[in-house]
Formats: sequence, C-alpha cells, structure tokens
Amino acid sequence: MIVRIVKLTFKTEEIANFEHIFEETKANIRNFEGCNFLELYQDVNSPQQFFTYSYWETQDHLESYRQSDFFKSVWSKTKVLFAAKPEAWSVTKKHTLA
Repeated sequence: MIVRIVKLTFKTEEIANFEHIFEETKANIRNFEGCNFLELYQDVNSPQQFFTYSYWETQDHLESYRQSDFFKSVWSKTKVLFAAKPEAWSVTKKHTLA
C-alpha cells in the first residue's frame, strides 16, 4: 500500500473555490481504481494550507490516477488557485496505533 500525502497552499481568497472543487470531485477520487482511502485536512494555524491523504493499493494505481484525464482536469482547475508550489510524498505505512 502507498500513502500519498500532498500539501497544498492556496491564496486566501481561493480557499472556498478549492473546497468547492474538492466537494465536487472527492467521490470520484475515492472511487478511482486502487484508491482505498481519502481525507482532506486544513491546518489550524495556517488555514490556507491543506493536506490530502490517500491510500493506494500500488504505485501503479497511483500513477494511473495521476495520468488520467479526470486528474488532469481537476488539477488544471486547482493549480491556478495556489499561493505556493504543492509538495507531495509517497510513503509506506510502517505502524498504526489505535
């Protein structure tokens, strides 16, 4: 399993636009083949910063998503809202404590 963490920093005046895009697309992202989990977080102290966490069965599933027309369409609408370059990490989960 691959955990994808993406840090997104938006222009303050574009936060509502991003939240609207995410609301409209989150089900399609979550239901994309190989995606098993999706969450969106907003930083408590810097509300213009968001983080997405998604779980992917394999790196190939994640790459298939990233190369899809759906992703390209969503990304083209989202990237114009950024205040800073996004950062992304693909990691493997080592431990979970509940």
